[in-house]
Amino acid sequence: MAHVIDYKEAGFDSVLDELEWRGLTSQSTDRERLAETLDGDPITYYCGFDPTAPSLHIGNLVQLIIMRHLQAAGHHPIALVGGATGLIGDPRQSGERVLNSKDIVAGWCDRLRAQIGEVLVQDGANPVRFVSNYDWTASMNVIDFLRDVGKNFRLGTMLSKDIVARRLNSEEGISFTEFSYQVLQGNDYLHLYDNFDCVLELGGSDQWGNLTSGLDLIHKVRGVNVNVMASPIITDANGKKFGKSEGNAVWLDPTMLSPYRFYQFWINRPDAEMESLLKAFTFLPKQEIERLMESTATNPGAREAQRVLAWEVTSLVHGEDATRQAIEASAALFGRGGDLAVIGVDTLEAALDGLKVENEEGAKVFATATVGERVSEAGVRAGLFKSISEARKTIASGGVYLNNARVEDQERLLGADDFLQGRFALIRRGKKALGVVELG
Repeated sequence: MAHVIDYKEAGFDSVLDELEWRGLTSQSTDRERLAETLDGDPITYYCGFDPTAPSLHIGNLVQLIIMRHLQAAGHHPIALVGGATGLIGDPRQSGERVLNSKDIVAGWCDRLRAQIGEVLVQDGANPVRFVSNYDWTASMNVIDFLRDVGKNFRLGTMLSKDIVARRLNSEEGISFTEFSYQVLQGNDYLHLYDNFDCVLELGGSDQWGNLTSGLDLIHKVRGVNVNVMASPIITDANGKKFGKSEGNAVWLDPTMLSPYRFYQFWINRPDAEMESLLKAFTFLPKQEIERLMESTATNPGAREAQRVLAWEVTSLVHGEDATRQAIEASAALFGRGGDLAVIGVDTLEAALDGLKVENEEGAKVFATATVGERVSEAGVRAGLFKSISEARKTIASGGVYLNNARVEDQERLLGADDFLQGRFALIRRGKKALGVVELG
């Protein structure tokens, strides 16, 4: 795992100073009170994660990283997995959410806990505590909910929340179900305050209205001032949001996005994003990030910042072994070292996914080949050559490689041993043009 250091090791006077320098805070209810709270004795804080999908994504990873910073500073984290609110769904910018069954939501809750546990420490002096709001929400009947919780919310305040106001002014409007989400979230914060002395809630800036609902509720019924801190929405160099709602989800679950593809996402980020991503997604000290930015400016071709970023984030989420496999696979595919034969089948399949070709139905599939078929024919089928004659000429000139070994014979046939993991034969034209055929 990436080395996690506390704010002192990172070169800061306080954990809040570090979070602000890293661009991980966008607003808070009272900055002075929050600073005093975080600088004092260890506190309990929480962040909620709704199971609206089987996996968290890198938008959620921002929250987990903030939680890990606070945990490294000695504070006590609670990870709330929304077994109840996940059945409702928070209001989206547009369109009503599809409601999932209780069984599906329960299964997704288990998967989210496992993903959270990869980032937050689960033992020691201040381990993460997992809770589900289903445990205290499901036992409430409608009358109790309306009398004990709902009566403390004012309709005018609820209607003024940004996302609610936006949905009300849209063609689709907003249902009572989604409208009531902020009441449920507010009740969550009250429950955690009463039972765990939780005094800080974290979340994304797009959730500000929901976040402050709990703060307002606690102040009204307990007469206590607690804290809320929101992080900005991370965007790419073009201003596009990283997240599942934009159709470019970078999932944390390795079954939905392989460690190899996860690593490739980070290593392929442009130079213009390096400073913000290194600050937000790594725990590297200030001086090291400044050095990497200097390296990017003076020697951009080395892409040192990208390699460090990809290692730090991937090892944090997937562990060091999976990250090393991803690095070795990337090097081996392009003949820059590494042994193709030792790459696991899952990593190999993920690495080769982008080499699929379009079939007659327009679907992307792996080209197929059989034992005894000529390499030249397989190369055409893999999309590397327009014709067999072109493939043969390229072989004759020494420009074709089978599993990184130069093909010397124009009549070279594929053998059973040429199919890596019994499935794939990798064909390369020159240094960069790759193709693959699957044993069919």
